[in-house]
Order: sequence, then C-alpha cells, then structure tokens
Amino acid sequence: MSAILIKNGRVIDPANGIDKIGDLLLDKGKIDKIAKNINAPAKKVIDAKGKWVTPGLVDIHTHLREPGFEYKETIESGAKAAAAGGFTSIACMANTDPVNDCASVTRHILDKAKSAPVNVYPVGAVTEGLKGKALANIGELAEAGVVALSDDGKCVTDGEIMRNAMDYASMFSLTILEHAEDTRLACGGSMNEGIVSNEMGIPGQPVAAEDVIIARDISLSEYLDVPVHFCHVSSASSVELIRSAKARGVKVTAEAAPHHFTLTDEACRGYDTNAKMAPPLRAEKDRLAIRRGLKDGTIDCIATDHAPHSEIEKELEFECAAFGIVGLETAVALSLALVHDGVLGPSGLIDSMTRKPAQIIGLDRGTLGTGKPADVTIIDPDMEWRVEPDRFISKSRNTPFAGWNVRGRAVTTITNGKVVYAWENKTIT
Repeated sequence: MSAILIKNGRVIDPANGIDKIGDLLLDKGKIDKIAKNINAPAKKVIDAKGKWVTPGLVDIHTHLREPGFEYKETIESGAKAAAAGGFTSIACMANTDPVNDCASVTRHILDKAKSAPVNVYPVGAVTEGLKGKALANIGELAEAGVVALSDDGKCVTDGEIMRNAMDYASMFSLTILEHAEDTRLACGGSMNEGIVSNEMGIPGQPVAAEDVIIARDISLSEYLDVPVHFCHVSSASSVELIRSAKARGVKVTAEAAPHHFTLTDEACRGYDTNAKMAPPLRAEKDRLAIRRGLKDGTIDCIATDHAPHSEIEKELEFECAAFGIVGLETAVALSLALVHDGVLGPSGLIDSMTRKPAQIIGLDRGTLGTGKPADVTIIDPDMEWRVEPDRFISKSRNTPFAGWNVRGRAVTTITNGKVVYAWENKTIT
C-alpha cells in the first residue's frame, strides 16, 4: 500500500479553481482525488486541520552551484533546502563551472538530480561561457533536457545576440529568463543609487540600468512575437514597463523575489553585506510597486533567486563582497506576509508559487489535478518561528533575515507521492 491520505485541510489549487476544506488522496505517485470525508486505505494519514494543502511549490530561479562551486551549495544540499522550504520543483541557473552551455553539463546535473528529494530542472546558458559573445548550442541544450535559457548573473547586453537568442529559443519552445542589467549603466555599483548609497559613500546602480534592458527586450518580444521572462524585477519603472507591455498583448512574464518586496536599501546600512544582491534592494516606492505588481498580475510569480555564498565571500568590505542571498527556506514566510498584509489572497499567493511559474517554463507541475504528479505542500500559515541561519539545510548562511520573527512555514513536503520533508520531526529523505 503506497497511498497517502491528507485529511481536513484547506485545499487550495488555483489551477483547478479549488479552495475548500476537504481531503486529498495520493496513490502510486499521482493525485487520486479531492473530496470531503475520503475513506480509503492508506499507508500514511496526515491530519492537515488548520493548514493549507497546496500543489508543490515551484521555484524557477535558483543557483545550486554544482558543478564547480560545491563549497557554496550542491544539488543535494540545495534540493534538501528546497524541500525544507516547501518546494517540490526547482530550476537551477547555468552559472556553474563549467557553465551549463552544453549537453554534457546538462546531463551531469540531471544525473545528480536523480537522487534529489525534489524535482530539479536545469536552465541552459544563452551564450557560450556566459560571455555574451556567441550563442550556446540551443538545439543541443534543448535535446539534453534544459527547461529554459538564461545567462542569469549576467545580462545579455548585445541586442543582436538577444534577438537571435529569442528567435532560436522559440523554435525549441524555450523561454529566455533575462537578468536585466546594463552593466555600462550599472558602472560596477554595489547597491541602489540613491540617498542611502550617497550617505554610505558606496557606488550605486541606477534603476535605469534595469529599465533600459527591460524596455529593449519588451520591444524585441513584441517585434518577434516570442516570449521573454524578466527575473527578479526590482524597480517601479520596470513594473510599469511590463504592465504597459502586457496591456498591449506582448508575451512577457516577470518574477519578484521575496527580498525585493520585503526590504529596501535601508537594509544596507551598517554595511551589511547580507543585504548586497543583484539587482540591488531599491527604495520604498520600488518595494511598494512590486507588491502592487503582484496584486494586479503584472508580476506573474514569486521566485527566490536562491544564491548561496560562503562566509569568506560575504565577510569582506561591502564593495568587494559577493552579490546574493539564500532564499529557499525563508520564501514561504516572507511571501505569506503578502496575505497577512492583504496584498494577495491565499489563492493568489499559491498561484504565484505553483501554477504560474510552472507554466512559464513549461512544467507539468503546480496542480492537484487528478492523475498529475503527487507533488504537495502543506503549509501552516500561522506558525510563528525565528529565522536562525545556523539551522538552515543549505550549506550557506547569507541572509539578511537572521533573527527575524516570521509567521508561516511549510510543514510537510511531498514529491512524487513520497514525503520528503516533515517539520514535526525535522526529517528530509
């Protein structure tokens, strides 16, 4: 007997328009049925009273660092951190060493992922070596199994290269996930250009560095009639550009990271390198604009941009420290604040973390539809806990949320019909 019966939970499945108290039966790695008072033999029965039962969460933007930077994170440790955070499917970016710009690296990642507790999907590079000079072999990457293309960590700054990449990617039904940053305008800045950077004496990046690339790629998407996705949108003006493009029917999508709708550049005061990220934390008007963008659907989904670094890469002068923070284990609590603050309803939040991200990169996940893979997350929306980096599953500890008291977390994660994480006994399998 392999069935799992989840009882008495609030079942939220935006893909199928479900939001009701009921039971969920999983059998043979698939969703069997949703109904009230299911009485069926089961190997395991989980009482989810007072909790949300949702499709397994999907994160389309993570950095697992393997191959090449295993001292920061591995596919195994990153996947375990994802399970602890409630994610059952994650996509990992190509900025590894060697770069995932060829089939052999893609196959290596997929091979390593076979033993992971969650579904791991590789994202291939847009250009060879992430150098922005020549396109990677997109056809080879597609055949090997990448789900999208991105030079994330770097921007495709050459407009002609980006045009060709979008054209070729569309032939293989792949979407480009763009890190929008004109490096010439960013000028090596370490944080947002504004009052705080001036007071701290730190070179800043203007919002224009993001905006001009988003404007360019919207224009290319509209001209070519092919999709493009914008990673970690951080500025109010970028949100407005995307909103306008969507109103015209342009095939653009966008994501927001929890740190950008939670923090501002004020977090950088004290030269806290855990608040150094790319794109940088912006001003309060930008943070509020991102929240409005999530509310009205301009921003489609939430993605963590999980970017682990070692202590030696963060315990440096602010300008020398690495960009990025870990995010898989804090995402649910930070995102639930949108519900607690009335920005999103429960269904809207779950949609932005399940169906919508899965749809953007073409995954058959993010739903509790009958016969679909039994990926399920059980969330306690009211559990209060303290962020303690020393207890993270991730190999890295670089978070600006250390010591925060937060509300809500994933308590059970089920991947393909197997319980891979249980908060009650802190186990990951």
